[in-house]
Amino acid sequence: MLRSLLLLILLSHCVFALVPSAIAATPVVQPREPQKHIRILTVGNSFTHNATRYLDEIIEASGHQLTHKMLSIGGSSLEQHATKAMAFEQDPVDKSARYASGESLQEALRSEPWDFVTIQQVSIKSHDVQSYRPHAQQLAEIIRREAPQAKLLVHQTWAYRVDDPRFSKRKPVAGEPASQQAMYEGLSEAYHTITAELSARRIPVGDAFWMADNDTKIGYCVSPEFDAGNYEPPQLPEQQHSLHVGYRWSDRNGRPQLGMDGHHANVAGEYLGACVWFECLYGESPVGNSFVPKKLDAEFAAQLQAIAHQAAQQGGDVATAQPNE
Repeated sequence: MLRSLLLLILLSHCVFALVPSAIAATPVVQPREPQKHIRILTVGNSFTHNATRYLDEIIEASGHQLTHKMLSIGGSSLEQHATKAMAFEQDPVDKSARYASGESLQEALRSEPWDFVTIQQVSIKSHDVQSYRPHAQQLAEIIRREAPQAKLLVHQTWAYRVDDPRFSKRKPVAGEPASQQAMYEGLSEAYHTITAELSARRIPVGDAFWMADNDTKIGYCVSPEFDAGNYEPPQLPEQQHSLHVGYRWSDRNGRPQLGMDGHHANVAGEYLGACVWFECLYGESPVGNSFVPKKLDAEFAAQLQAIAHQAAQQGGDVATAQPNE
């Protein structure tokens, strides 16, 4: 009996001796940063599609959420969007006031508690500040009336590729940019001016494109030996680190034709744009984000992340919002 009692006491001491060790070995779970759910309404065109193509994936990799509605017309200008909005102001049943979704701008603005609403100018007119007026102001007034809780952001679009046909004319039309640099400088000044007039902030994708294109290590360079007549499908010239679609083959009337799109972004340009958007919307750097498109080299992607962060920070354009509940 005494032996059994001693054994029971000994076992009890062993159990209690193990408990602190078990507790100490339990990992401490650090609380995660609260997830941000941002709601954006974008008013634009194909450049809006380009710049936000990978935004969902970048946000998902960051652990946040996004609600995004886009009112887009291919090749549309601020004037076209403002004309639709003003038509609805005059007559809410006017079909011309509505987008393909069936909504007007005013109805879309009321459909969600948007954190941000974005507008932009069509790229071909982006260098001309007069083309923004009075349309940007008209849109801003409607946006602030219908969605007073939302912050207005102006999506700064980008200059065309350095070898785009727009810059190949010997005598450019008066007022037209004769080079990529002239286009960038013109649109940069115009976007700064209009953004200040609207008391808004920019999403400086155009700055990021310019910085990447002129980076000494990763900037795109035109091959001095390029001659379109020397290529047969599917051959293409070297276009390493291009941010634009560039040269590509297409079918025209049953015959292959080498075409050039120096306007729209390719995978690299779309990724760069989305990284800028991410930082401007969420206030977090894209550097180190785990999402990289399959067709993009990981090292190049990391360099684009760093450029996007620099572009977002240098102009004071990071306009974070407290998500609307």
